[in-house]
Amino acid sequence: MPTPDNQHDIDIAKVNQRAKDIEDKLPKLRQWMEQGQVILSMVKDYWAGNYREVPYWAISAGALSLLYVLNPADVIPDVIIGVGYLDDATVVAFCLKLIERELVKYKEWQAARKPSPPVKAGKVIDV
Repeated sequence: MPTPDNQHDIDIAKVNQRAKDIEDKLPKLRQWMEQGQVILSMVKDYWAGNYREVPYWAISAGALSLLYVLNPADVIPDVIIGVGYLDDATVVAFCLKLIERELVKYKEWQAARKPSPPVKAGKVIDV
């Protein structure tokens, strides 16, 4: 695990440390939940050193958007029913558009790492 050298690294570390809080908040942003989880997964893999094929600006943008989602006292406070998550959704949507290409590359990297499911062989009947 790297030690934070600058504010961007500190922000990325903070996202990694608060991953559970972010995951708890993401379902409230249903439309972007899956993509938000991909961003969070990419940040976690980046921080763990597993995935470094992403430009620093993209991982920073992802981390900062997740920190914004986590902040309850943002532009429109989350406690305002109905509209409290609009600004969060806007920030996440903007980030998704900004780092879309990097997310596609990350998903491809994830897919390449997954082992193929075992092939189940049926019974052989000798006649």
